[in-house]
Amino acid sequence: MTGPAAPVVAADPSAGEREVRRSARNGLVGLAGAGVNGVLGFVLTVVIVRGFGAAGSGVLFAAIGVISILGAVCCLGADTALVWALPRRRNGAGGDAARLLPVALLPALLLSVVVAAAGALAAEWLAPVLLDSADGPALLRLAFLALPVTVAMTVLLAAVRALRPVWAVVGIQYVLVPLARPVLLLAAGAGVVVGFGGWLLPVAIAVVAAAVLLIRPLGLAAGARLRPTGEDWRVLWGFALPRAASAAIDASSMWVGVLLCSALAGATQSGIFAAAGRYALAGLLIMQGLRVAVAPQLSRLLGQGRTGDAVLVYRRVTIVIIILSWPAYLLLAVFAPGFLSLFGGGFAGGAAPLAVLAGAMMVNSGVGIVQTMLLMSGNSRRHLLATLVGLALTLGLGALLIPAHGALGAAYAWTAGIVAENVLAAVAARVAVGEPLLNRSMGLAAAGAGGGTAVVAVLCAVLVGRGVAGLVLALVVLVLAAAGLLLDRRVRRLVRSAVTMIRPRPA
Repeated sequence: MTGPAAPVVAADPSAGEREVRRSARNGLVGLAGAGVNGVLGFVLTVVIVRGFGAAGSGVLFAAIGVISILGAVCCLGADTALVWALPRRRNGAGGDAARLLPVALLPALLLSVVVAAAGALAAEWLAPVLLDSADGPALLRLAFLALPVTVAMTVLLAAVRALRPVWAVVGIQYVLVPLARPVLLLAAGAGVVVGFGGWLLPVAIAVVAAAVLLIRPLGLAAGARLRPTGEDWRVLWGFALPRAASAAIDASSMWVGVLLCSALAGATQSGIFAAAGRYALAGLLIMQGLRVAVAPQLSRLLGQGRTGDAVLVYRRVTIVIIILSWPAYLLLAVFAPGFLSLFGGGFAGGAAPLAVLAGAMMVNSGVGIVQTMLLMSGNSRRHLLATLVGLALTLGLGALLIPAHGALGAAYAWTAGIVAENVLAAVAARVAVGEPLLNRSMGLAAAGAGGGTAVVAVLCAVLVGRGVAGLVLALVVLVLAAAGLLLDRRVRRLVRSAVTMIRPRPA
């Protein structure tokens, strides 16, 4: 659904730069949260794979995959719909924003309760298909019972993201939840079922925190009207229903490979692919942090017809994503054995899958927040088409390649899906916005960040090897090279310009 066409407003250069500064300040908070989340996510992965081994971690990751996929399905796209719709509404007791909360929350909760009840009853039958483990039925039952709470967290955090400063959602989603999970897993002790319970518990804490943060902006304590109109239902669900399917596909992207590996190649290959996938997804935290920060802003700008300003924000944010992400993915590809050695000897077979996935994520990060741009323009149906093509490739190639190649086959299948989805989304966003999105500056950023890192990484790998020693040497050389670039007056001028853009200005 695209909704009513907004009038196209000519871009005011000063207004555009103000929006870029706003996105940069919010993005800085998002990046900080993404960095913390990345570190904590890595700690969580180490705790899981060290504590449960390749087979045990494969079963636990598969259980996490089940609730991740089902949670996205049961949200029905309502979370993204709130991020799109709330910035275009009036807040407070006299506004119309609060009416959208029950419209988004009630159907998603109702579906999740139905699915949870049916799944808990069918856990004994489903476990042999999805989780090849004696703990499978108990894990599945726990996942299903926690589903309504997971859905409530996702929808409420989306409302917080749309209405509160970015630090609020970053504090809950990127710090509180990922910090509590490894702590609770360590405290839980042995046993994958108890460990999974520790992974789930922070979700309930996040629900309470998000609900409290919504009281003031929605005017709930001041008597805001919560009874929605028929138009509220039509507008929100007209956007949400196409997004429901694509959100489920997005959330299940890696977990589809994990579950296929578990079913077609065994728990060990599933654990190896999950470990490689966690590294690959860690690099996307930069993009996710910036997406969380700027999505409501893009919705507001596009809703006001300020297409030029929205494109300017997209390009600046995407350049930052490329500069920060591409060096990390090139290091992951070249030094995959070194990264995986931190998980133990049982994960050495994940080096090739990790290298393949790193290349896929370079395509993903190279087009930046193009999928957010497409969704915030109201084009959830076009986004759904792109994700369906990606899913079809992932499933089809996975069924063909995983039985013979295990985790590597899953990596090839997921890569094909990622590339196809992002290319189609980029084309659709270009059509929806009506202006070119990619420009020469983005290409130069990719060439500089990628080319320089690739030369250093390959030379260090040849000299020292692809293990931890080669990785450390490459990092040292890259840090020294970056410090050397700061000796150039032109580089220092660019850095000062970026700092000025980020620094808040007095009103």
